[in-house]
Amino acid sequence: MDFLAHFVLAAGLAWASGIRLYAAVFAFGLLARFDYVNLPESLALLEHDYVLWASGVMLVGEFVADKVPWFDSMWDAVHSFIRIPGGIALAWGALGDYGPEAQLAAALIGGGIVTGTHLTKSATRAVINQSPEPFSNWTASFAEDGLVIFGLWLMVAHPIVFAVLLVAFVLLMIWLLPKLLRALRAVWTRIARREPRPALGVDPNAPSVR
Repeated sequence: MDFLAHFVLAAGLAWASGIRLYAAVFAFGLLARFDYVNLPESLALLEHDYVLWASGVMLVGEFVADKVPWFDSMWDAVHSFIRIPGGIALAWGALGDYGPEAQLAAALIGGGIVTGTHLTKSATRAVINQSPEPFSNWTASFAEDGLVIFGLWLMVAHPIVFAVLLVAFVLLMIWLLPKLLRALRAVWTRIARREPRPALGVDPNAPSVR
């Protein structure tokens, strides 16, 4: 792999980590195990049995958790402390053959990509969860699964095409994320201003007794 391919790998792993960290780790570890991809030495640990088992188990757990409305948002909140460092670490490792300077650059760029992707994913799902029916949540979750699978395949098979689409995704993310955050703020404001329901059997218009 040349430098450009390694850099696309770094950016792609950071992007995938913001949506499905465990899927990215498991998929590339398994591909490396069966010699479908050649990972840099600094990412060789992805194909270790322990890493494959851990990421595989967590992949299944995340697949289920991400299909449960509102629980998926709690899962996303907790994973703010896992996906972002994980994406940075993978981006750092992807340029391990080019020295610490290149690794630091990859970590900085990868950090921005994984943070933006994670926030966009989390905010989108939180907005979707305002809908009382679960179908929109399930649709969004399965769409994310498919997007990550397609992205990981494209990253390996057509890295230049993936790089172009990733740039387009980042531009879309920059435009969309502020709108999502404003929508969430409006929802939180509306919930905070909602008056508590009166107790059962109590007339809310009855004068209070002091």
